[in-house]
Amino acid sequence: MSIEMSVSSMTLEIVIADDHPVVVEGIRSRIESYNAKIVANPTDPESLVQLVEEIRPDVLVMESRLGKKDALRALEKFQNLALRPPVVVFSMYPDATHIARASALGCHDYILKSSPIDALFEAVNRASRGESAPADSLLNTVRTRMRSNSGTPHADLTNREMQVLRHVAMGLSNREIGKSLGISVETVKEHVQNILRKLNVNDRTQAAVWAVRNQLIA
Repeated sequence: MSIEMSVSSMTLEIVIADDHPVVVEGIRSRIESYNAKIVANPTDPESLVQLVEEIRPDVLVMESRLGKKDALRALEKFQNLALRPPVVVFSMYPDATHIARASALGCHDYILKSSPIDALFEAVNRASRGESAPADSLLNTVRTRMRSNSGTPHADLTNREMQVLRHVAMGLSNREIGKSLGISVETVKEHVQNILRKLNVNDRTQAAVWAVRNQLIA
């Protein structure tokens, strides 16, 4: 299967942030056939930010964790977010929390490492063109679930509070919830406090357990 990259006359420059050499070499062995090249391979969150800001690649492909560190958090550390390249997460972690956080942090797509390699390059191609992930992608499926305001599991919760509670149940921070829903961190904090009060629970963990028990998230 041949996939043309977004600008056929130019080589697409990609940074691969991954600390598994076998993964990087597997991508490298196929990447030239997609008219692309790896220009850097950071293996920790700190060098990821520095290298991307220096090189300014066309697309950043990254694992959601690098070693024992949270790599997704690095996406908040770019000095100029407008210059951050589109991000495709290529991860071994299929759980909804990782996918939800990637969505909240503005990633273009989330591809599992168990997928065919063509799926990764299709996602890279879309990202380089500024095209959204397919509606049935992991990223959009989880995003739709997070932002849904359907159902009335608790009469006192507003639609917005139900949305925030879904995000809390998936393990997102207040900052990530704010980015996902387009509201301020202070507004998120107010919603969380209201949720805890209405559910008569002490903390976010208890609220998350309540959400799961009441099938607010799948």
